[in-house]
This record gives sequence, C-alpha cells and structure tokens, in this order.
Amino acid sequence: MLLFRRKGAFTILTENLKTLRKAKGLTQEELAIRLNVVRQTVSKWEKGLSVPDANLLIQIADIFEISVSELLGARIENEEELNAVAEQLARINEQLAIKNRRARRIWRTIAIILVVIVLLYILANVLFMVNLKSYVHR
Repeated sequence: MLLFRRKGAFTILTENLKTLRKAKGLTQEELAIRLNVVRQTVSKWEKGLSVPDANLLIQIADIFEISVSELLGARIENEEELNAVAEQLARINEQLAIKNRRARRIWRTIAIILVVIVLLYILANVLFMVNLKSYVHR
C-alpha cells in the first residue's frame, strides 16, 4: 500500500494533528469545541489512542485549510487511493476497538478476582469469629 512508507499511520496523523493545531494557535479544548467533541477526544487522537472518523478528518482538514491526504501525510492522486485510505482508517478503528475491548475484559476479570478475594477474606473472618465464640462459651 502506498500510505505511510516511513512511519505508521498513527504516528503521522498524531504528529500532524498536534503540529497543525499548535501552528494555528489552538488549544485541544478550542479544537474540540470546533469539532463538537470533548477535549479528551482530541487528546486521544494526538496520543495515537484513537483516530477520528472520516467525517471528522474532513472537518479537521477544513479547519487547518489542508487536504485530508496532507493531514494523513500522503499525497493521494486518484479515487482508488482515497478508498485505500478510507479502508486503512476503518482497519485502524477496528484494531483500536478490539484493543479497548480486550483491556476492558482484563480489568473486569481483575475486578472480579479482587471482589472474590475480599469476599473470601470476609467469610474466613466471620467463620473464625463464630468458632472463637463457640470455643469461648465452652
């Protein structure tokens, strides 16, 4: 694929987004307001934790007065290549969604394990106290 020969898609987009935002003198909050998203969303884009969807990419490019292809770090010559960019962004979004689902599952499992440990600890203490009371009353 022609895109992003030297660096990954995330790297180029995140670097371009941050550089362009600062060159325009915008804060993450100001850019977020213009795009009708929260500041944390812009922060995630700039950190490479997520990517904007196609509509937001168009809005971002308009704000910075550049083409979407320039924002992504590639010069796209024809429609076929534009479709390739859209497909690549869709794959990136899907990979991020899978990664986020995995992380949520891991944290959920850890939370369940901790709850079970706490409940077992409480149960052991209750049983100990009951045994202690019955031993003392003998």
